[in-house]
Amino acid sequence: MGLKTEATSTSLPELAENATPLEVALGNQKPTLMEFYANWCTSCQAMAPDMAALEQQYGEQFNLVMLNVDNSKWLPEILQYRVDGIPHFVFLNAQAEPTAQTIGEIPRSLMAENIEAMIANQPLPHAQTTGQTSAFNPPINPGGNRSTDPKAHGAQVVN
Repeated sequence: MGLKTEATSTSLPELAENATPLEVALGNQKPTLMEFYANWCTSCQAMAPDMAALEQQYGEQFNLVMLNVDNSKWLPEILQYRVDGIPHFVFLNAQAEPTAQTIGEIPRSLMAENIEAMIANQPLPHAQTTGQTSAFNPPINPGGNRSTDPKAHGAQVVN
């Protein structure tokens, strides 16, 4: 606990390893930020140091939950929140009810403002923010054809 790591050295797997388990977050009466991610996602990797710094700054006041889209365990949540690009963020209030979602690489300052609003139980100022994403297709795709190239960054194939 006495060790302090520099945010710039935090990797995505380290961030996920230290995140709050979903089951704990849903029952501890704290607001929760769920991040759907993948280790191969360049936007997720780019945000990892900022997310670690935000978790360190506000961590006592909210849960950070990391759900790897490559783990089929999270398929119900992937489908529930309609994850089709990552990183995909879902903000939950203290009663574990979803209040907003954002997708893509979000600047640290905007994410901080969203986290502060979530903690204060206020509307998120950047709830509709969308940044660069990596495409993700759930194993079950009820909604049509999408690009299968993980480097397509959210591009969709239009028929």
